[in-house]
Amino acid sequence: MIILHHLRIGRSIFTVWLLEELGLDYELEVYRRHPETFRSQEDLKEATPLGKSPTLEVDGVMLTESGAIAAYLVDHYDPDGKLAPPRSDKKAWAEYQRWLHYPEGSAFLPLFMRMLQAREGDNPSPVHKAFADGEVPLHLGLLDKHLADREFILGDKFQAPDIGVTYIANMAERLGELGPYKNLQAYYQRNMERPAWKRAKERAVE
Repeated sequence: MIILHHLRIGRSIFTVWLLEELGLDYELEVYRRHPETFRSQEDLKEATPLGKSPTLEVDGVMLTESGAIAAYLVDHYDPDGKLAPPRSDKKAWAEYQRWLHYPEGSAFLPLFMRMLQAREGDNPSPVHKAFADGEVPLHLGLLDKHLADREFILGDKFQAPDIGVTYIANMAERLGELGPYKNLQAYYQRNMERPAWKRAKERAVE
């Protein structure tokens, strides 16, 4: 049995999307954020040690961290290689690993800093602002350039890393940062039209 602990309004809907792309049966345990702090509440902390989402339970095994969850699901539930290249292709596998872990490992923090800056209102932290001002266009520009001659992040085929990269594009769009990056914007819109994404959005009630 697969159970996803899903905190509404956040990254875990993208794990729901991956589950839908893989065509898996799963159950959702849905949690809501605190209305004042916008953080997880005690019910999620009772279910998973850090009170973080996504947390996935698979036959009694608990997994956290979006990239680790994605890697586990693809390794165990994608025998036909629909969402990953063959390991025998070392170059393709290296690129796959790079982009699978890039969203959380590198691109998320600058956008998170931008989000904190927005929440600070008219007096944002100069540290947050300086960091975000330099890093946000660096990462969005990298993605935009990378997507100039390809439909998806690894070429002409949608694969697991596209889910994480789309999460970054989604954050950028919500923060008003996506507009100047036309290739990334078009990529984001393409992926939002995928049937599995639409099923995830309906199932997770974001």
